[in-house]
Amino acid sequence: MSTTSLIALGIATLVTFKLLFGLVVLSFLTGTFYFLFGKKKYELLKTQNGENGFAFSFRWNQAQEPARFDKVQIRLYNPFGQPTQMEVTKQFDPQGSDFAVDLDMGPGYKALLGSKDFDKGRVTLTISSSRDQIFHAFEMKATQFKSQLEDAKRTAKEFNEAYTEKPSRPIYATVSRSFISDPLPEADKKVLKIASNPIFAEMAESMAKSGDGATSGGGENFAASKVWIEPGCIVCNACEDIYPEVFDVQDETCVIRPGAPLDNGLRIQEAAEACPVEVIKFTKAG
Repeated sequence: MSTTSLIALGIATLVTFKLLFGLVVLSFLTGTFYFLFGKKKYELLKTQNGENGFAFSFRWNQAQEPARFDKVQIRLYNPFGQPTQMEVTKQFDPQGSDFAVDLDMGPGYKALLGSKDFDKGRVTLTISSSRDQIFHAFEMKATQFKSQLEDAKRTAKEFNEAYTEKPSRPIYATVSRSFISDPLPEADKKVLKIASNPIFAEMAESMAKSGDGATSGGGENFAASKVWIEPGCIVCNACEDIYPEVFDVQDETCVIRPGAPLDNGLRIQEAAEACPVEVIKFTKAG
């Protein structure tokens, strides 16, 4: 084998060794980082539920472990006390991301903390997912458990305000509509008797204030027997601006106010026609 081939083989071997060494080091550092910073973490919090209350938070890597946790168990093992074993369990609403809850564990929790020679035992805190069958247990001395309870400063509400993601309200773009027309020529001696005609504006305004006029194309008024909102409301407030006594626009949809007056059908019809997504429906009485 020539000298050149030996040199090339040596360089290739060295490069391969460095590559393998780098992968080993990277794997070690990644594992160390996860061990130090990616472990599941709980925190005992200040309860607002009195002597039976127990508050805690739980944080974990949802990308590596997509689960919905919904149960907590506190178990005391104390061979030197009486009784030697006790446990309390509580179910709560499933949580799929970092969360904190404040639970009423019942009288059994108070009895567990007040058991004879409690400080000589060990406590296991288990947070689990009933659906995914995942369990995370944290074992500690009973004195450590009690110390964490006594040292708790923040509440579950404060934790959730700091760490829980809040869904943003969706923004919908709607088409701007205008129904204002220019006045008809004086020579025609005719006008459109509708609220959007500037010539008729003052009369329409006075009729609207009295509550017995028509603001949606004129015509004889009528009573509605039923008014409802179909799915798809974009909470644009158009209907409530027109007839606030009937329509109540809330955070995610619009509802019909309880006991709403349905005798002014023309205003209900105007609100329905102004709805950009056409989800307001009604039927005429009789």
